[in-house]
Amino acid sequence: MSVSDWDAEKYTRVASPQQEWAEAVLGRLELRGDETILDAGCGSGGVTELLLEMLPRGTVVAVDGSPAMVEAARKRIDDPRVSFSCQDLTELELAEPVDGVFSNATFHWIADHPKLFSRLLRALKPGGRISAQCGGAGNVAAIVEALRTVTAEAPFRETVGTMDEPWNFATPEQTRSRLREAGFEVADCWLEERRAAPDDPQEFLEASGLAAYRERLTPERFRAFSDRLMEVMGWPESFDYVRLNIEATRPKEATNYE
Repeated sequence: MSVSDWDAEKYTRVASPQQEWAEAVLGRLELRGDETILDAGCGSGGVTELLLEMLPRGTVVAVDGSPAMVEAARKRIDDPRVSFSCQDLTELELAEPVDGVFSNATFHWIADHPKLFSRLLRALKPGGRISAQCGGAGNVAAIVEALRTVTAEAPFRETVGTMDEPWNFATPEQTRSRLREAGFEVADCWLEERRAAPDDPQEFLEASGLAAYRERLTPERFRAFSDRLMEVMGWPESFDYVRLNIEATRPKEATNYE
């Protein structure tokens, strides 16, 4: 289910839809401007820059599981108020708890949501809040269906045909239950339909949805895989998404989660 590394350069070129969607999540943070916020899945740093602008007296802890993404973000943002770390969020360790957690387009790449939420609870100060968005139930349905077709075909079935689907698209009900079990007070979880119409649909798909498949294929075979997938989908100019929004708070009274 996990992706060990990403093509950070390509992702940076094509990630404008994700950055646009992230701005709505940033607007839900209700910051004073002096907090320390965890950017859980900072990617190549585009949204981290926006978050930092909202914290003129604060700091950002930027974490991502991809070494290439962390390095790209580090090069992009030269500011002592940001600390960078390459970590698996399900094994997250911070030197100090944070005031809040922001995350965009990350949680659906993590198989174990109960463990993820448990680690994020530990990362938060009592009263700290998560504001997040990721892929939810029904996300990229056309891409998922096409992948099931193409990965069953020669010559791809020998290399990627036995792969588990690399996403965890949860429902709001599942997510609320998992958050509560981890110890959060849940404000709300809801689905939202979105459409991405990138300038280069194929490059966009390769840099985001196909990241896990790229690791299993040579560059030449990956391009053939991408071509075939686009062909099966009819060479689309846009992709339909379903985003899962998450708002949850660590109880102020709770002090025994460490």
